[in-house]
Amino acid sequence: MNSSEKIFYPELYNYNDYKLWEGNWELIQGHPVAMSPSPKRIHQLYGGNFFSEVKQLLKKNTNCNCEIFYELDWIANDNTVVRPDCMIICGDFKEDYLTIPPVLILEISSPSTAMVDRNTKHRLYEMYGVKYYILADSEKKTVEVFQLTDNRYKETKTTTFFLTSSCSIEFDVFNLWEQISS
Repeated sequence: MNSSEKIFYPELYNYNDYKLWEGNWELIQGHPVAMSPSPKRIHQLYGGNFFSEVKQLLKKNTNCNCEIFYELDWIANDNTVVRPDCMIICGDFKEDYLTIPPVLILEISSPSTAMVDRNTKHRLYEMYGVKYYILADSEKKTVEVFQLTDNRYKETKTTTFFLTSSCSIEFDVFNLWEQISS
């Protein structure tokens, strides 16, 4: 490379930049990621079923100080802001956005989000210590559950989620597809 050749470095952004953007975006390690238009019907139905089921289970379990949120911003650091489909947050959370890792994240993948959900977000959630990562595929109607074990995600078929030392919920995330008419 000679001195007249320039190396292009894409501009990196931070949370203050992110707050100014119009539309739906995520920010991953300083790189803006445009979110897809509103999710398709099947995506909405699975997410709604998941949210409703978990909300009822958390309400019934008086030992839980956990809540479920749909599409809430999680500011992982100054240059990473994501908006998972659903998150379970435990503890005294009163903010309008999350700044600590949630206990559980559900992402409902579509063809346009599959690469980011399966690779980038999988590694990001693992790195930040999210205990459970559930990846539902809206095209194949499948579900994968990953549990953090020794700082790495291991796929599991569990239907019991230990959210805190005094709070667990049990439900079959794999069969939520069956509640949806085609």
